[in-house]
Amino acid sequence: MEIRLREAELIARAYHRAARGDTWGALVAAVADALADLDAAERCIARQGRLISRGYARCWTGAPAAGALPSSDQP
Repeated sequence: MEIRLREAELIARAYHRAARGDTWGALVAAVADALADLDAAERCIARQGRLISRGYARCWTGAPAAGALPSSDQP
């Protein structure tokens, strides 16, 4: 937990510096960036879910097709 706290403090200081000492502005910027990152992550997860669903529906799982048997010319 201590590592995360130090990381959070460094990020907070960076936002504070970027906001030129405006504490409220730094907080608003940090929250806005976090919400934008969350939105991007949710869109990525939804896109991956759709791709996975389409892959299964179209049998793009990488597995051999149903009923396909291994070649019998192997000893």
